[in-house]
Amino acid sequence: MADIIDLIFEDHHWFRQRFFYLDSATGEAELRAVWEPLAARLETHADAEEAIFYPALLKRGDSGDPKEETEDAIHDHNEIRDAVKAARAEAVGTPGWFAAVGEARKQNGQHMDEEEREGLPDFIKSATGQLRHDLAMQWLQFYYEHPAGRGVDETDKDPEAYIRDHD
Repeated sequence: MADIIDLIFEDHHWFRQRFFYLDSATGEAELRAVWEPLAARLETHADAEEAIFYPALLKRGDSGDPKEETEDAIHDHNEIRDAVKAARAEAVGTPGWFAAVGEARKQNGQHMDEEEREGLPDFIKSATGQLRHDLAMQWLQFYYEHPAGRGVDETDKDPEAYIRDHD
C-alpha cells in the first residue's frame, strides 16, 4: 500500500539532494537545470500538503497540536514561496539570485525538520493505514495533474483563515 508519509519523505529527500546539487553546479545553464525543477516542486509540494495532508492532520491529529503544527506549516510555505518568487525576480547566478535561493533552502530546511519532528509523527500515531493510503493516492493524482508545477496555487495563505476553512 502507498503511504502519504512515505511520499512526503520522498519529496524531502529529493529537496535535500537538489539543494546539494546546486552547491556543485557551475554556470547559468547548470544552475537553471537544477533550480527550475526544484522551485516548481517546492511550490507543488506546498500546494499538495495544503490540499491533502494538512486538512487531514487537522481532523485526525491528536497526539500533538495539529492546529499549531498546521499554522506553522502554512507560515513556512509562505516563506518558501516568497523566496522562490524572489529568486525568479533575479538573474540566475547573480548575488541576488543566490541570496534568494539560499533563503528558500533555509526556510525549506527548517520546515522539513519541524514537520518531520511534529506533524508527520502526530499523523502516524493518529491515522489508519487505509487513510494514509487514500491520501497517498490523492497525492499521486495531484502530482500527475500538476506536472512541473503547472497550475499549482503559488499564493501565500493566511494561516488562521486556512485553519478556519479546513478545521
